[in-house]
Amino acid sequence: MEYQKLTVWQESFSLAVSIHSAFKTCRDYGLKDQISRSAVSTPSNIAEGEERETRKESVRFLYYAKGSCGELVTQLMLAKEFGYIESDLADSLLVRALKISKMIAGLIKYRSGSVKEPSAIYDNFE
Repeated sequence: MEYQKLTVWQESFSLAVSIHSAFKTCRDYGLKDQISRSAVSTPSNIAEGEERETRKESVRFLYYAKGSCGELVTQLMLAKEFGYIESDLADSLLVRALKISKMIAGLIKYRSGSVKEPSAIYDNFE
């Protein structure tokens, strides 16, 4: 299970744990479910892709993880606007999610030679 050594997997796993804790008492069960699922989906897709046999498969699952991370960012923004979590906590979680998205983009670029995102910053992709 080499994926556990990837900084991006570690960061996304940690964020999923933080999301679970932050929304434990949220009574909007629909949003709570969606935000939990997208947070859990990010490291899960990274892991699944890394367990696949080919680089192409790995990249495909990294794109899924990046999509889940984008979904998570949107849901965090909504939760902040709805007043479900404190603004400072939401901002902190958003910064982490955006960093993870950039890390995933960097890993996609490293693995495939390109990424379908013209203005992304590709750094710290380990």
